[in-house]
Amino acid sequence: MRRTRTFASRTLRRLAASQVTTLLPVALLLTACATVAPPSGIGVPQEQVPTVTAPSNLEEEALLSLVTQQDRLYRVAAPLLVNNTELCRGNARNLLGFSAKTKYSYSAEYTDEAERILGLGERLQVMNILSGSGAARAGVRRGDTLVTVDAQPLPQGPNAEREAAAILAPLVSARSSVKLGILRNGESMTLNVPLTNACAFGIELGNTDIVNAYSDGRRVLVTRGMLKAVRSDEELAYVIAKEMAHNALGHAIKQRMVATEGGIIDNLIRVHPDMSTMSGMAGLKPMPQDFDAAADKLSLYMLARAGYRIDNVVPFWRRMASEYPASMLNSYTALHPATDYRLAAMETALADIRSKRAANKVIFP
Repeated sequence: MRRTRTFASRTLRRLAASQVTTLLPVALLLTACATVAPPSGIGVPQEQVPTVTAPSNLEEEALLSLVTQQDRLYRVAAPLLVNNTELCRGNARNLLGFSAKTKYSYSAEYTDEAERILGLGERLQVMNILSGSGAARAGVRRGDTLVTVDAQPLPQGPNAEREAAAILAPLVSARSSVKLGILRNGESMTLNVPLTNACAFGIELGNTDIVNAYSDGRRVLVTRGMLKAVRSDEELAYVIAKEMAHNALGHAIKQRMVATEGGIIDNLIRVHPDMSTMSGMAGLKPMPQDFDAAADKLSLYMLARAGYRIDNVVPFWRRMASEYPASMLNSYTALHPATDYRLAAMETALADIRSKRAANKVIFP
């Protein structure tokens, strides 16, 4: 038990010290879900980060594990979302540039732990902030409690996220900034927050060890198994960018798989998914090779524009196809089987990107 508590304490210290960059679409920014948002802010001095209590049981440690994994997803996805508005093809929106939660944002079994471990309560509290966003420039901090927006009181309690989203949606669509009334260390403050334009794709954690990723046109889900399979944040970015590209190109719609993909994501974001529905291909059709190659090409441009290195993309996808082949029916390769065709398309796109860079041209397909 002492060893377990020591490990958990180290995890909490890392969470408190980490610098998180995150961005959620307005439609999802304040929407409750089973997965959890990371607790740390970006650029927040240590003394300004609210105290996080050490876990005392397995449920609390499970919550922290989910927090850590979702934290990584948001951090890696952030530059992809904010630097690719032109490539999202109509899926870019004005966003607040931060996420906020209450203790009810988590599944019922974690409500007490969210209050005790993360310090959340009835009011919406800022959880993470996108580096370089209007919220960051305006001075929004992790731990700020949201009280009003443009003088309208923000809701509290179990439905606070959904009700707040309904208030915020019309405001952010019609304005370039909003006025937030907050509580910080017991003091009332008003901040003028410029809105941030970014790709409006939700980034979700899938609570399964299946090595896969899914996209339904508006969300990207990466499984816990995929997080374990990738060897670096760079490789994780390859996976997220690929699914973002599928969304931007409307592939779930074109394949008539929106409902199926959406159902899989809805299931896997639960703390305890129903894995009986995930056998075999889980009702999905393999991606046609021309769709897949188009998404691979677009994802490389997204990665380059986000500042990620792309030289290792081809070796990564070749390794994934070797370690998790199409014969594993619930693997990524089973849903994306045209490996050779995909790799050839990637090589062509890589040559084009390198040529544009050498000529100091805009990185655009």
